[in-house]
Parts: sequence; structure tokens; C-alpha cells
Amino acid sequence: MGIFDKIKHAIFGEAKAAEPIASGAPKTQPAPAPASPSAAPSPAPAASPAQSKPATATASANVDIVPILDAAVKKSGQKLDWRHSIVDLMKAVGMDASMAERKELAAELGYTGDTGDSAKMNMWLHKALMRRLSENGGKVPADLLD
Repeated sequence: MGIFDKIKHAIFGEAKAAEPIASGAPKTQPAPAPASPSAAPSPAPAASPAQSKPATATASANVDIVPILDAAVKKSGQKLDWRHSIVDLMKAVGMDASMAERKELAAELGYTGDTGDSAKMNMWLHKALMRRLSENGGKVPADLLD
């Protein structure tokens, strides 16, 4: 598992507590739908089970990262600014924020700049991470995506 996957799991994993409820709801709906077997409702339930898996993906695709990361910072007991610092974000989710880890994350995310310039790399990493979280179903505030 790569560094990005660890970060994503740390953030999205927090949301999985609500995910079984969301995935349980579509499974509950198809059972009552076949119980009322009208000609029109029958095709709809047939489509619902097929859509249950994408619905689960959609449910996890709307993970609001702000409350999760804010709670992680509070739980850490440290004064961390995850909105602006890749180091603080990694610390908030309980990860090693060492230069070696950040360089590995930079390689995973496609950083082509000088990894010796940690300030520039860190700023790029934060923005790239926010974009990648958004692409993978995270609800990221617009001001963190620019």
C-alpha cells in the first residue's frame, strides 16, 4: 500500500462507519420491491441490485474530508494546520511525516521538481493530495483545490 493509499484510507476509513448503513439501505430496498411484484416495479428492482454496488461507491465518493480531518486534529491534541501543511495533515491522520515519506508520496503523485527544495515540494504535495482526494471521492473545499 502506497503513501497516498494510506492517507486515503486514514481519511475515508473514518467515513466507513456510515458506509454500511448506506450500503444496507439499497439492500433493504430491493427486498421490499420484489414483495410488491407489479409489472412496472419488477424491472426497477432488477436494476436496483445491479446499482447497489455503484451506489455504495457513490456513497463513499461523497466523503467530506473537512470534519474528518478537523476531528483528527482535535484527537491528536496538537496544533496542526492540515489545510495548509502536508506535514500537519500527515500527522493528523497518524502517519510518519518524515522527508523520506513525503519524497515517496511526491514520487507516487508524479512530482517532477527538486525534492531537495522541501518547501516547494511540500506546497505542491498538499495541492496534489487535495486534488487526488477529490478525484477519489473526497469532498474537498474549492479553496484547497486551486
